[in-house]
Amino acid sequence: MPRPEKHVFICAQTRAEGHPRGSCGQTGAVDVFQSFANEINQRQLMGKVALTSTGCLGPCQVGVNVLVYPEGVMYCQITPDIVPKIVEQHLMNGDPVTEKIAPAEIW
Repeated sequence: MPRPEKHVFICAQTRAEGHPRGSCGQTGAVDVFQSFANEINQRQLMGKVALTSTGCLGPCQVGVNVLVYPEGVMYCQITPDIVPKIVEQHLMNGDPVTEKIAPAEIW
């Protein structure tokens, strides 16, 4: 596999129901991951964009969390409906989706 231009990490951490920190797994991480996978495939970005599910990225209270490198942009409260915009605007055109970037106090 060639070195990707972007690498997207999606938190898939799952904790027990009722855990005080919650988890991205409980707020739809599987659906977000699948949405990214579908968009990357449909737009023929395989090889340009790598997609990886991860453990905890930190700010569990605002999950699903998504981290994009090499920029180091952390997105929070991601749902499948915003994924096409992130793929087009950020991954393809280099312009992060500012309204979904995690606030500085948590990232």
